[in-house]
Amino acid sequence: MSWRGWGAFAALGIIWGLPYFFIKVSLQELSPVIVAFSRVVLATLILLPIAWRRGALRSLNAHKGAICAFALAEFVVPFLVISFGERWISSSVTGILIAMVPLSIALIQKFFGVHERLGRWRIVGLGMGFIGVAALLGFDTIAWPLGWAGVACMLIATLGYAIGPLIIQRHLGGLDPFGPLAASLAVASAVLFIPAMLAFPSQVPSTPVLASLVMLGVVCTAVAMLLMFYLVGHAGASRATVITYINPAVATLLGVLLLHESLGIGGVLAFVLILLGSWLATRGAAMQSRRAHDGPA
Repeated sequence: MSWRGWGAFAALGIIWGLPYFFIKVSLQELSPVIVAFSRVVLATLILLPIAWRRGALRSLNAHKGAICAFALAEFVVPFLVISFGERWISSSVTGILIAMVPLSIALIQKFFGVHERLGRWRIVGLGMGFIGVAALLGFDTIAWPLGWAGVACMLIATLGYAIGPLIIQRHLGGLDPFGPLAASLAVASAVLFIPAMLAFPSQVPSTPVLASLVMLGVVCTAVAMLLMFYLVGHAGASRATVITYINPAVATLLGVLLLHESLGIGGVLAFVLILLGSWLATRGAAMQSRRAHDGPA
């Protein structure tokens, strides 16, 4: 990647480690539906006027199906289930579970027309990642039964976050990113509108909660998704989601230092195994890609 690509990679890795902290803060006063709806509405209000001025909305008719699918997979479902799940598990555990996104992509990419052979290193990486998840869930890190409901929410979110970049790579990669992003966020806002109105708060939230919502909508959604489109276009879906190596570190630091969360031995072991497994899985993909590009020696 170019220096711009590495800059986008570093920025996105840090930015996408922040949402779990701000979601936790927002949930102190707001329902999960309001938190998810606020994110997509704020991002829509920012990106839709820009997309319209750039003329990026004109060529989207042929991509309506992909845009709706992307809205559901990347915004509606993950934002909802993460907000629900964080009521029952810590932001640190959330960040670690979301680090399974590259592993999920390696498993499902063939269903989206992305065919990368599962070589030795990728199989080892997948196995190590799943052992890490087992370690996280098997050392009394998760409380029964609501904690396991939170884990289920994160696994659903992980699947959505894996599908999203594959949709970009397969169907939306050649477009001006402002167009499909703004349209997808508008679709997500429409889907969440009625549930959000039913859960609307009776009083104005506190300043920390409002600030958290602004960060979630502006930085963690609008800016982050533009960076994601850029990375997928330049590095592919599998390599772009390697940012999840950085996300759990940021989420864990914020959770431990500011929210006084504790990971325990299971969390630390899972952190190491999942990140190492993801690295091996995507390392195998990168090596195969280079061999295909270079041809036979």
